Amino acid sequence: MKMSKFTTSVIALAISSAFAAQAEDNRYIIHVEDSNKQAVKAMAKKLGANIHVDANGFISATFEGKSLNSVKKMMSNPVKALQDRGLNTASDQINQAAFAALEIQEDARRYPMAAFNDDIGDPRTEQLTPYSVYQSEADQVTFNANAGMKVCVIDSGLDRTNPDFNWAGITGDNDSGTGNWDEHGGPHGTHVAGTIGAADNNVGVVGMAPGVDMHIIKVFNASGWGYSSDLAHAAQKCTDAGANIINMSLGGGASNRAEENAFDAFTAAGGLVVAAAGNDGNNVRSYPAGYESVMMIGGNDADNGRYDSSQYPSCSSTQDNCVEVTAGGVNVLSTYPQDMASLSVTTAGGQNYASTAMENTGSVSGSTYYMGTAEATDSAANGKVCVIDRGNISFHDKVQNCENSGGIGAIIINNVSGVLSGTLGETNATTIPAVGTALEDKTALVAATSASIDISASSYGYMTGTSMATPAVAGIAALVWSNHTECTGTDIRNVLKATAADLGDAGHDVYFGHGVVKAKAAHDYLTANGCGGTTEPPAGGNSLEETGISISRRASQTFNVDIPAGTTSFTINTSGGSGDADLYIYQPGSSTAVCESTSSKNTESCTISNPAEGSWEIEIYAYRRVSNLTLTAQWN
Repeated sequence: MKMSKFTTSVIALAISSAFAAQAEDNRYIIHVEDSNKQAVKAMAKKLGANIHVDANGFISATFEGKSLNSVKKMMSNPVKALQDRGLNTASDQINQAAFAALEIQEDARRYPMAAFNDDIGDPRTEQLTPYSVYQSEADQVTFNANAGMKVCVIDSGLDRTNPDFNWAGITGDNDSGTGNWDEHGGPHGTHVAGTIGAADNNVGVVGMAPGVDMHIIKVFNASGWGYSSDLAHAAQKCTDAGANIINMSLGGGASNRAEENAFDAFTAAGGLVVAAAGNDGNNVRSYPAGYESVMMIGGNDADNGRYDSSQYPSCSSTQDNCVEVTAGGVNVLSTYPQDMASLSVTTAGGQNYASTAMENTGSVSGSTYYMGTAEATDSAANGKVCVIDRGNISFHDKVQNCENSGGIGAIIINNVSGVLSGTLGETNATTIPAVGTALEDKTALVAATSASIDISASSYGYMTGTSMATPAVAGIAALVWSNHTECTGTDIRNVLKATAADLGDAGHDVYFGHGVVKAKAAHDYLTANGCGGTTEPPAGGNSLEETGISISRRASQTFNVDIPAGTTSFTINTSGGSGDADLYIYQPGSSTAVCESTSSKNTESCTISNPAEGSWEIEIYAYRRVSNLTLTAQWN
C-alpha cells in the first residue's frame, strides 16, 4: 500500500525489507554509454554475469549470488576484481575512468497493475475471488443467508456435477422441450449461476451473493436458443417459485407485448429483473433488456474500461431502456459443467502468472527459449518451453513452429494490455500445451530461465460478454437486498444506479449508464437513509470536468463544488496523464477528508452517498509530479 501524504518515515524497516526481497534475483541494470558498452559487457561476462538485455544506454545482467554493493565494487575496479578471481589482465588495456563512472541499480520486478485482478491460483485446489467481486465491492458486504433472497436464472440450465453451489437451496423447472434443469445445455447457464451465487466453501470461485438460493429455468433448446414466449412463461414460473430477482443473460431483436407484460408484472409485484445489453458492439436495442421494467446491464473490463462489444442503445432522461449500470464482463472466471473447460496454471522463474489455456491438455516443465514472433522453426527451442510474442502469424502457426523445433510447450504473450485469450483454430494440428499471457508480464516471462505449463480439464473457466456482467449485477442486488429486506426491487435498482461509480464521460452516458455497480456504496446508502426515499437518479445531473491538470511533486491543487440539498450521490474520479495523484474529499466546514483514494497510479475514485448540502472541496495531491490529469465529478 502506498504511503499517504500524512504517513511519516517510520516504516523505513519495511521499505528496506521490500527492497531486499527484490534484490534476491541478483539482477542489475548497468547504465553505460554505447561507446563503452562492448568493453563493459565483456568485463561483466568475465566476472560471471549473464547478460539479459542490451539496449540503448544500458544493459541488464545477473550476477549470481552478488549483492548490489559487491557488483558496484567489482565493476568500478575491474582489474582488482579479475585479480581476485585469479585472472590477470593489463591495467592499461582497460579504460578505468569509464568503469568508475558506471551507474548500477537493481533491476526490480514489475507486476501487472490492472485496476482489479483475479486471484492467481488453481480453483481446483483453492478458492479464488474473480476480479469483478473486488471491482464491485461485493467482498465488503456480508450476504444474509436468512433474508429469503432467491434469484431465478433463465438460461441453459445448471449442471449438478459442479460442487461449488449450495444445492440444498437450488430448485428448478423441467421442460419436455429443453430437458432437465440440472443437466446443462452448454456451459453458459452454469457459468452465469456461479457468478451470482457460487458458495464460499474454500474451493473454486466465490459468487457475488455466496450460496444464495436459486431457481433454474432452462429455456434454450439443443441448438442454443429459445423464444420470447418461453421467457414470458418463465417469468410466471419465477413468481411461482418465490424469486425476488430474475437474471436473463440473453436477448434478441423485436419486442412483444406478452414478454413485456410478464416482466412488467414481476417488477410491479416488487421484484427486480436484469438482462444483458448484448454483444454486437452497436447501438441496437436488444430485448428483453430494452423493456423499461427490465434493468439493462452493460459490460466493463478489469481496468474500468469499456467492453467494446457491449451494445449501447440511445436513451432519454424519461425512459429506462438503455444501459443503466455495468459490471465486469471481460474474461470472467466462474463455474463450468464438470471437465468442460480447460484451465491453465503457468509459472515462470518460480512465479505464478495469469494465463488462459488455448488447446492441448498436458503438463510440461523445462528451460525457456524466447522465439520472438516464432515465424520459423528454430533448433535452439528443442526440448524447451517456447516464449513467443503475439503478431504477424496465427497462434496455431506459432505453436506449430515451436513444436516442429522440438519445443515442449508454448507461452504466447499478448501485444495489448491484458491476458491473451485465443484458440488454435478448428484445424489445430499441434499437440503441445499452449497458453496466452499478459503484455504486462512480458519482461518477466522473457527473462525467466525456466517455466512450467499445466493445462487440464476443469470445472472452472473464463467467459466474456454482457452475459457475464448481468449475473454480477443480479448477485450484487441479492447481496445488498439481503441486508435491507424492507426495500422493493425498484428501490434496489435505483440505489445501484445512484451509488454506481461513474465511468466514461462525466455523468450518465450510453456506454456505462450511471457507472460500475458498487455493493458497499449501495449498502451504506441504504443503512444511512433507508429505502423509502430512494428515487431514480436523473440521466443527466450536475457535473464538473477539469482537464490538463499539472501539479508539482508534493504539492496540491483544490477545486470546490456546491452540492445542493437532496443530492443522493457525489462521485469524483481522476484519470489519465502521468505521475501519481492522490484524491482527498472534504465536506463543508471540515478539515478531515471523508474519502481518500491513494492507489499507485492516477486512476482514483471516491463516491459519497447522501452528501451534505454546501461547498465541498476536492484536493488532488501529487505524490509524484502530475501532468495532464483529468478530474471529473458528478452529483445527482
